[in-house]
Amino acid sequence: MPRRLGAVLAVAFGVGLSVLDSAIANVALPTLGAELAVSSADSIWIVNAYQLAIMVSVLPLAALGETLGYRKIYVGGLALFTLASAGCALAGSFATLVLARVLQGFGAAAVTSVNTTLIRFIYPRAQLGRGMGINATVVAVSSVAGPAVAAAILSAGPWQWLFAVNIPVGAAALWFSARFLPPNPVQSDSRTPRWRDVALNALTFGLLMASVEGLSHGWDGRILLAGAAVLLAAGGWFVRSQLRETHPLLPLDLLRIPVFSVSVLTSVCSYLAQMLSMVALPFYLQHTLGYDEVTAGLLLTAWPAVIVAVAPVAGMLVGRLHPGALGGTGLAAMAAGLAALAWLPAEPSAADIVWRLALGGAGFALFQSPNNSMLIASAPPERSGSASGMLATARLTGQTTGAALMALLFHAVPDRSTRAALAVAAVAALAGSAVSFLRLRLPLPESLVRRKR
Repeated sequence: MPRRLGAVLAVAFGVGLSVLDSAIANVALPTLGAELAVSSADSIWIVNAYQLAIMVSVLPLAALGETLGYRKIYVGGLALFTLASAGCALAGSFATLVLARVLQGFGAAAVTSVNTTLIRFIYPRAQLGRGMGINATVVAVSSVAGPAVAAAILSAGPWQWLFAVNIPVGAAALWFSARFLPPNPVQSDSRTPRWRDVALNALTFGLLMASVEGLSHGWDGRILLAGAAVLLAAGGWFVRSQLRETHPLLPLDLLRIPVFSVSVLTSVCSYLAQMLSMVALPFYLQHTLGYDEVTAGLLLTAWPAVIVAVAPVAGMLVGRLHPGALGGTGLAAMAAGLAALAWLPAEPSAADIVWRLALGGAGFALFQSPNNSMLIASAPPERSGSASGMLATARLTGQTTGAALMALLFHAVPDRSTRAALAVAAVAALAGSAVSFLRLRLPLPESLVRRKR
């Protein structure tokens, strides 16, 4: 247990930093733009550069983990992330900061591409759900705590501290990783991903992200059509080439496992709903309901606070209840909480808001641990890296789509965009719930069946 605890802390620190940093810069964009003398539109690249680097590299790094070892990829990514954070803190120009954010994104991609695989090695099979519960808690809390953490840091110091605080935490994570992370076997028949596949992967996911962003921000239709044409051509070539590969970079072969593909789809729906609601809620509480920034931030802590309590319990329930039922019930509760938020009374009390947020957060927590356990357990042990990469890709795809949908709603229905966003998020969560319940008809992964016996 002491060694396992140290390994869990190593993963928790690294994953928490990488997920937190994807949101922490959003709050500081006005400050960063003014300090670095760039427009608001250009300052968005401080966020997009980080997300784009993760999107294009998470699958290649997951595949590389199967060749070099997941531990090496994790530690290398953590070291790069920590050094790049120092580069961000020391950046004296906009271009330097964006470049450092790209490097930071590559480090974060290495960490997130293999973190769930490491959980599979840290915990014995009978306790996999518990490990996934802890990991899900860290990811969920980090993803929604970014604005509050950023606001606290900016209230106490300059914007450079947003990135400087990563350095001591990253150093601690490196120490725990070197001391406690277990070695893991490398597949003898695996091979390093080919550069052609890496380039096609980057082009496909880069164009996909650019197309979603362009559509949400009202880019010229001709540019969007040209980008879509290139995306279809590159994506089609990439998919066809991967179908012929024995060890594909894009693990389409895993999607032939019904329970795996359903779990991926459910994950996309859940993260789309979560990101859409987390972007909409601050605007809703401040602009529609009239709360100040501090009060809105305090109210929003109800969501991550309940996750901390529910996610570990959900992980322990994996061995007793069907993960598909747990996930479906959780997303149904999340949908109910989001729908209740969308139709709040005109002058709600703090309690009216808090119980709705708590219901949504509890539902998301009840879903995530069982879903991740089922997804990772359904893949063969030697393909754990690919499964972890697909899980990270599903999360990023859902979050990117949710953020883009929010921007689209701001343009389409400016007067009621936040209520509409919460309603759409509720529909996405409900769709994920329906898909999750479909897994009740599918055979459980062997390791989970043994645990239930």
